Amino acid sequence: MKKKIRTVASIDVGSYNIRMVVAEINEEGKINILEELRHHANIGKDTFAFGKVSVDTIHETCSILKRFKKVFKIYDVKHYRAVTTSGIREADNRVYIIEQIRMRTGLRVEIINSSEERFLTFKAIRDTLRDAKKIRQEGVLVVNIGSGGVEFSAFKDGNLRFTTYIKVGSLRLQEVLSDLEGVTLDFPLIMEGFIKSKTYLIENIIKEMDIKNFIGLGGGIWSILNICCDKESEIEKKSIKKKKLDKLYMEVMKKSIDQIANSYRLDYAEAQTLLPATIMFRRFLDITKADNIYAPMVSLRHGIIADMVDEWFETSRKKDFLNDIISSVKYIGSKYHYDEIHAIHIQTLSTSIFDQLKKIHSLSDRDRLYLQVAALLHDIGKFVNLDKHHIYTYNIIKAQNIMGFSNRELNIVANVARYHDEENPERFHDNYNSMEYMDQIKISKLSAILKLADSMDITHLQKINNVEIIHNKNEIYFKVITQEDILLEKWAFIKSAVFFEEVMGMKALIKHKG
Repeated sequence: MKKKIRTVASIDVGSYNIRMVVAEINEEGKINILEELRHHANIGKDTFAFGKVSVDTIHETCSILKRFKKVFKIYDVKHYRAVTTSGIREADNRVYIIEQIRMRTGLRVEIINSSEERFLTFKAIRDTLRDAKKIRQEGVLVVNIGSGGVEFSAFKDGNLRFTTYIKVGSLRLQEVLSDLEGVTLDFPLIMEGFIKSKTYLIENIIKEMDIKNFIGLGGGIWSILNICCDKESEIEKKSIKKKKLDKLYMEVMKKSIDQIANSYRLDYAEAQTLLPATIMFRRFLDITKADNIYAPMVSLRHGIIADMVDEWFETSRKKDFLNDIISSVKYIGSKYHYDEIHAIHIQTLSTSIFDQLKKIHSLSDRDRLYLQVAALLHDIGKFVNLDKHHIYTYNIIKAQNIMGFSNRELNIVANVARYHDEENPERFHDNYNSMEYMDQIKISKLSAILKLADSMDITHLQKINNVEIIHNKNEIYFKVITQEDILLEKWAFIKSAVFFEEVMGMKALIKHKG
């Protein structure tokens, strides 16, 4: 019997290049790359210099994408995902660009944020990384240099500990500092000083983590690999030795962009990327205990294909990345000195309620993840102010870059956490009413569950460890067994149950057995 094959495509409308991967996915979830395409574009150059993409560049972008779409017919592509990052995301005319692409090419391009970009790229890394579990346990720093910004992520003891995004990408640096390039002979030193001014706080955090491995991604890494590795066998290992990177650093710090291009036989755009990439990789390699950079040569577009596999199949990678998200959320909580025991307890209680009430709320597994994150972070606003802490919690969560979460999803989580306490959504709350109708329903259902869970640990003493739920047509009974005095918890539950009944249409009643 012939195996079922899905032919898919992923498109990355980047700041400097537009790229596409066409691949086959078999019924076991194995990926076979059929073709990779790349074409230069000036999207980021326009955005970072002028704040918007020019009409000519939009025409050029649409023309490239039309040619890419013709490849769909050659391979009979049935599924695709097209995304764009900082080049269009930060353009003032981004909405018009996306609409022009849709009208002229028929392609729907999704604007993703830096945390979604990081999440997808990590998915691609996992399948290519040798000794992945060992490296994550020892500690690994991942530095991904894009045209618009740099993503830093650190794993230690098997968990994602730290992740952030800084707007010091290779193309952005050239545009921001372009006025200085022509008036100084020490432009590389100027660039290095500027990079340090933007990243010194991250350096201090990473130094304390005792990291032994380093992964380099993005702009310039391919050029660095080819320059530093003398033999084909070294290139195939995709590893750059620290000594050779130091040597390259000493060389490029003495050269202009034109001299870099001539010395290493690069075009001007590649030379522009090489300088900041070398500075950045060298700076951060120095603060780890790694003696080389592993360069897996994967990217966002490969991650999109991997994400399609995770969507269609139950992969171990899917579970690992959910664990990474929760681990990174706990790191956020620790920054704001949350009560970790209480937060984890509320996460456990709320997800237990969620799972037992699936037939009543009809929410998805992704919604369950929103509830987990909101439960872990529901009290972090207390770090800022105990009075009206729920509003501060909302603002803090909105400002985070939680790996894999879109801006819309962050908004959902922030709203769920905001309404965990006494406040309920009101028609004059812009944060709630600006959401789509179905997202409002998600927020109300999830916050109703979170309210009940939080009420059952109002004393932060974890008196109620388990809850068993049974229900009839109109009533839901929450049966708790404990030898503790839970008079206060029952009082808080009854107050929270009012909103639960309003949202779910069923009474919530607590039954205590000692």
